[in-house]
Amino acid sequence: MRTILLVDDDPLRAFVRMSVLQKRFPNVKRVPDAAQTLCLIEDPSFAVNLALVISDHHLLGLDVSDFIGELHTRMPGLPVLILGNSSETSVGSEGVRFLSKSISNDEMLIAASQLLAQRAQMIA
Repeated sequence: MRTILLVDDDPLRAFVRMSVLQKRFPNVKRVPDAAQTLCLIEDPSFAVNLALVISDHHLLGLDVSDFIGELHTRMPGLPVLILGNSSETSVGSEGVRFLSKSISNDEMLIAASQLLAQRAQMIA
């Protein structure tokens, strides 16, 4: 079963996002920071099922571009959805999408589905 990893240090926001994601995707795991994410993907039994990372733009201890770089060093091609402030603009690389933190739940689900579908096409 493919896993979506939600990286968010705000427990209330993470709870809401997880609830929304779990309505469409049965296997969603949450971690509060980049360090725990990077530790998790070092575990082959976890990494083999990891299909998508959804993260807040502001991470404790690591710049988001460095975080994406580290993810892609360990798992090339892993799709990443970054949610940030509407005033923040970042250019995404392939498989990375930046969206406003204020997007609707439906928009987040659509973006996640699109990234997962793109990844499936690349693998096939």
